[in-house]
Amino acid sequence: MAGQRVNKVADRIKVIVAEMLERRIKDPRLGFLTVTDVRLTGDSQHASVFYTVLGDQSAIDDTAAALKSATGVIRSEVGKQLGLRHTPSVEFFLDAVPETARQIEDLLSKARNQDAAVAAQAVGAEYAGDPDPYKKKAEPEDAEHVEGSE
Repeated sequence: MAGQRVNKVADRIKVIVAEMLERRIKDPRLGFLTVTDVRLTGDSQHASVFYTVLGDQSAIDDTAAALKSATGVIRSEVGKQLGLRHTPSVEFFLDAVPETARQIEDLLSKARNQDAAVAAQAVGAEYAGDPDPYKKKAEPEDAEHVEGSE
């Protein structure tokens, strides 16, 4: 039960923070960002807000600075809208999932290209030895005659 409540509060914080960043925070350093997740501690004392930024490293750095300076305003709005006895502290983290996914996609693409190169080399290749190199037991000449079946 407590876990469901924490998840609902985390979802609500995600919406509040996203709306604040879209409508009320007018920092020019704030890039095009998306709030991807909010994780709230079990005691609802700390909220970790994960975000992604569209752009290069300077856009990421500028957005991080803008979020750091706006943290107090965002936290007070979260407290006002949630109406909890204790307002959780808010901390922002750049979400590494998109970058990790991009790296994995690059690795998969590289593996596909290598597989295609190996398949191209294998076209027309023949076995170095016999097509079936495994030894087999000699089969009896009369396979239908089994001992004790008469």
